[in-house]
Amino acid sequence: MQLQAYLPAGLAILCTLLFCGLFTALAVFVGPKSVNPEKLKPFECGSEPIGSPRGRYSVKFYQVAILFLVFDIEAAFMYPWAQLYAKLSLTPAGTISIFGFVEMLLFVAILVVALAYVWRKKAIGWD
Repeated sequence: MQLQAYLPAGLAILCTLLFCGLFTALAVFVGPKSVNPEKLKPFECGSEPIGSPRGRYSVKFYQVAILFLVFDIEAAFMYPWAQLYAKLSLTPAGTISIFGFVEMLLFVAILVVALAYVWRKKAIGWD
């Protein structure tokens, strides 16, 4: 029966939920509950916080973050291509073709054009 195939996964999920619930309940009911002003102060990496945590970030920060993601995903697409390069470069007859290389060359060319556009618009400079 098909349901038996899902039984180990369901049992693992159930055990995980019970384990998490047990330790959360132990922390709530058995753990120490001392509340004082020193404990409620914000703390970041061993130093006192400077300024408000609700301050605004520059739009440049978000632009750089998004561009980093876009060009980082480029590397994520190159890895599977590199793994399959030998298969992409063979024709059904078994001879070598340049299809796999041209495919990646086109992909990188599009990314270079995008990088040139972003660079020209000065979206990646910090001034």
